[in-house]
Amino acid sequence: MATNTPDRTRVRLADISSRAYEHPADRGALVALRSLKGFDEVFKRLSGLFNERALRLMFLASAVRVSEQQFPDVHNYVRDAAYVLDLDEVPELYVQQNPQPNAMAIGSQRPFIVMTTGLFDLLEAEEQRFVVGHEVGHILSGHAVYRTMLLALIQLAARVAWIPLGYIGLRAIVAALEEWYRKSELSCDRAGALAAQDPEAAKRALMKMAGGSRMVEMNPDSFLEQAAEYDRGGDARDSMLKIVNLVGHTHPFAVIRMAELDRWVRDGSYQRILDGEYPRRDSDGDASVGEEARRAANSYKESWERSSDPLLGTLKDVAGSAADAGGRLFDTVADRWKSAGRRDNGGDSARSG
Repeated sequence: MATNTPDRTRVRLADISSRAYEHPADRGALVALRSLKGFDEVFKRLSGLFNERALRLMFLASAVRVSEQQFPDVHNYVRDAAYVLDLDEVPELYVQQNPQPNAMAIGSQRPFIVMTTGLFDLLEAEEQRFVVGHEVGHILSGHAVYRTMLLALIQLAARVAWIPLGYIGLRAIVAALEEWYRKSELSCDRAGALAAQDPEAAKRALMKMAGGSRMVEMNPDSFLEQAAEYDRGGDARDSMLKIVNLVGHTHPFAVIRMAELDRWVRDGSYQRILDGEYPRRDSDGDASVGEEARRAANSYKESWERSSDPLLGTLKDVAGSAADAGGRLFDTVADRWKSAGRRDNGGDSARSG
């Protein structure tokens, strides 16, 4: 289904690359994955563990597919988000009866969105726009594809839990993917704000996900102070507890998401994108894996420099040297992959001739 003009004027971000809003750690991982020859084939094998058609049929049978006749307002939110973020097709969205507030983008061939009634009932109209835009951002970035890989690996890790070495190795991979996915959530909070073009509504949505619907009882400044207090922590024991608390979580905690989005808006990145200063999709192929790796490492370094956490303070210098070393490593690996690809393509051409 082609995109249409939205029901109220918003800035359309024509040909916007997902790199415009992606968190550096998220973007670095995606650029590296996309540059690897044969990665798509590996993914296809892993994604075979999931039946996308069966999932779509399940929601078609058990949830409500939004349209001009069903949840027409939500249908407009999806249409608008696809228009603003210049998505080729408007994804399907299903509303599912479930009191747990949640939304997700599913699938690799034709990703679609699911929003629970718990989340729908929790949020006001502009806050719903933010959530829908967040999920459309996942689709534009290709996160739905890589999230499927994460779920496949989690499933596989559960199956081989009885093999100690195999399980430990898979858990290490899963832990790394979970850290990437938490950063991808920060990316798509930005995408949601760009789609709705109402940062305050985005912040309200994040607050409601933490404290429920009683916004009159909550205060944004106080909520941000919670984030600052959490960041400061106490001693090294608190630092370790924060790390332990993240195990098994694919989403950052709500106060962290609020603080990260607020910082991104305040530093001018949000407005620069609305003003047209953003990378276009036709330049995606020119993205340097090494440069993105450096930016990812530097983003960690910068966050640690802002932090008062005692444990993170000891890692600042390590991150600085890792940024350059990691960038050089990824440059070398990428060059080798590209060279191998050229040789393979040349060989195929010679054989076909």
